[in-house]
Amino acid sequence: MGDVMVGLIGGTGLGEALTRGTGGKAVEVETPFGKPSAPILVTEVEGQRVAILTRHGPGHRFNPSEVPYRANIFALKKLGVTHILASGATGSLQDSIAPRHLVICDQVIDRTTRPGRTFFDAMAVHVGFAQPFCPSLRGLLVECGIGAETTVHTRGTYVCMEGPQFSTRAESLLHRQWGADLIGMTCMPEAKLAREAEICYALIAIPTDYDCWRPHEPGLSPDAVLESIRANVEAGAANAVALVKAAVPRIAEAAGPECGCRTALAQAIWTDRQAIDPAVARRLEPLVGKYLK
Repeated sequence: MGDVMVGLIGGTGLGEALTRGTGGKAVEVETPFGKPSAPILVTEVEGQRVAILTRHGPGHRFNPSEVPYRANIFALKKLGVTHILASGATGSLQDSIAPRHLVICDQVIDRTTRPGRTFFDAMAVHVGFAQPFCPSLRGLLVECGIGAETTVHTRGTYVCMEGPQFSTRAESLLHRQWGADLIGMTCMPEAKLAREAEICYALIAIPTDYDCWRPHEPGLSPDAVLESIRANVEAGAANAVALVKAAVPRIAEAAGPECGCRTALAQAIWTDRQAIDPAVARRLEPLVGKYLK
């Protein structure tokens, strides 16, 4: 597919790691939903055109509940992004998923309440979301993870909670009872908006510590715990960068036209076309233009 452009959304640690020493052009993109978290760096990674966006903005400005998710995804769509590889720091809910491992998530439980969960406030649009992460992209990441320097888990259920506070221990134990594997704050509504924008989306979760269901090692001071987490963020980000660099040049070959992500709106617009305000149609033209002609 000659039209492939890859969006790389970096969370804690990875955004800085991806852009460090990278050339390219920083682009300011206007959207109907305000400005993205940061200017988007348009460059090449391993010979593939990419658009790199730091989710939390320069200096980690935005907490997870305040990230402008709609502006971020809309801006990437306007730039021509067809596939997104996202990353995010998480807490582990399972003994087998250790800090510095990577997880190619396959399911998500959305417990967020933040606004801006859809592009379509003025229309009835219902996209399918049974598989929240693109199967084609997931398969490519799993394949590229074979032989990685760290353990790459090929599936995992991510609980996305409302932040910025962390879980209570009771909540953490409940999430484990649900069979969830990871807890984080940024996957939603990002993945849902990517589906509404007909962009293939996959997530590399970076466990930085165990969630509070499992106590820290006895005798560690709060400063030592924080330092350990920071070291895990840095090491996990390096592992994720290596996986991303292995996957990016192969996305074009893995991007088959049969992928349902790229046509998610084809049967999803329930509002009568004649009832759609022309101003709304113009505003959302990058998303729905081809369906409203």
